[in-house]
Amino acid sequence: MVNEVRRTDSGIEIRPVYTPADLEAWDPQKQLGAPGGFPFTRGIYPNMYRGRPWTIRQYSGFGTAEATNERWRLLLAGGGTGLSCAFDLPTQMGYDSDHPRALGEVGKVGVAIDSIDDMRVLLSGLPLDQVTTSMTINATASVLLLLYQLVAEEQGVAGEKLGGTIQNDILKEYVARGTYIYPPRPSMRLITDIFAYCRENLPSWNTISISGYHIREAGSTAVQEIAFTLANGIAYVDAAVKAGLPVDEFAPRLSFFWNAHNNFFEEIAKFRAARRMWARIMTERFGAKDEKSKLLRFHTQTGGSTLTAQQPENNIVRVTLQSLAAVLGGTQSLHANGFDEALGLPTAKAATIALRTQQIVANESGVVDTVDPLGGSFFVESLTDAVEVDAWAYLDKIEGMGGAVSAIEAGYMQDEIEQAAYAYAKEVDSATKVIVGVNRFVDSTHESAEVFPIDPALERHQVDRIQRTRAERDQPAVDAALADVAAAAKGSDNLLPPMKEALRRRATLGEVSDVLRAEFGVYQPSR
Repeated sequence: MVNEVRRTDSGIEIRPVYTPADLEAWDPQKQLGAPGGFPFTRGIYPNMYRGRPWTIRQYSGFGTAEATNERWRLLLAGGGTGLSCAFDLPTQMGYDSDHPRALGEVGKVGVAIDSIDDMRVLLSGLPLDQVTTSMTINATASVLLLLYQLVAEEQGVAGEKLGGTIQNDILKEYVARGTYIYPPRPSMRLITDIFAYCRENLPSWNTISISGYHIREAGSTAVQEIAFTLANGIAYVDAAVKAGLPVDEFAPRLSFFWNAHNNFFEEIAKFRAARRMWARIMTERFGAKDEKSKLLRFHTQTGGSTLTAQQPENNIVRVTLQSLAAVLGGTQSLHANGFDEALGLPTAKAATIALRTQQIVANESGVVDTVDPLGGSFFVESLTDAVEVDAWAYLDKIEGMGGAVSAIEAGYMQDEIEQAAYAYAKEVDSATKVIVGVNRFVDSTHESAEVFPIDPALERHQVDRIQRTRAERDQPAVDAALADVAAAAKGSDNLLPPMKEALRRRATLGEVSDVLRAEFGVYQPSR
């Protein structure tokens, strides 16, 4: 077994030992630099966690706005420092809770938000000028952002005081996840309209979280995760520049969202390589001058697809290793999954253990005491370089196809992910890849685990509220506002101001989405 070839999950060969010879041609100034300095391999801030710890942003959202508000208060009271919101599938797909296609899905994988009435309940009693909120929403990101802003204004919080992130990454939906509505090119228009709107109205808001997380969840390798995500990032920057936005006016508000899996050192290398690559892309390709435009600021979530329903308590160990990899890789915020998420939504107990996991890493491990403690490691630096080389090869191929949008339309990224997922599944099935409790070290006894309950009455409650909203509002005013949205969609005006007015008048998420469906069409994959 000593001479056995070992590889990372991306297929990079790992040698038995690394020595100075492995870094013989390595230029530490060019490839490493200082923390907070170009190319930011060692982190985007000089002091990293000595100056400020990462944001503990626990992901939550289920059922009604009332239920999610209650969970958020629990997490904040327990020491959480940021909010992160999951939305149910109807909300993600632009359907109101009483739409026939929403039946049975309301509140199941996130919170249902149909109108400003729901958003008021969701944010009730929360200090919006003190806490940042991340919203995992894409096709309807503009609607949720505007609802958030409207409620903040009602609470007396001005736009310049609001901080948070909308995921708003539609390209990865076509690649990996599937919660898209409109075709890619009108979707890109919506995204650049958001960039321009936030520049004027919400200057501290992160306008997009370019997401590798779901690409990885779909089965990609670590190398594919960063390559395809950075390709999407290039497409967004290209689109914004072509829309007339100066790069240094919007790029500082771009952020990224990565997955953290179990191959500990490859994950650390992935984060470091991605940061270095983005700094060079923004400098060399887009001519960014502002140092903030070159920073790859990112949130990390531990790997949902790595969690097992068998022996679910083992997932606590997996989540701990993944959290530690994210921290050693220099994340700016982190969500740790609940150990029971292979079975359902996390219970309050599992969410608390996940929160405590982050707090133990932050306060008891010592990894925050020095910046980039693995910097200069023969192994880590060699692996970082290897990940980067392979990721550039993918980017070059995508560039040759005309960029990310063309590559997605051709099905290239989708095919590559499917092949990687199939290869991984074969390794697990053959036990070549060991998954503790699944294909090795299996227990013969099975204990039933507590599963988070979803009350069917929640759907009825939500349907009643949306119907009450429609009955109480000024319908002619809503119709006029929706007509303004349609007119903007037909032309080239920024879509967000008329959308905001329609939502203020209590138009629903589904109604606004239907107007855009009528103008833009609905995306139909070709394969």
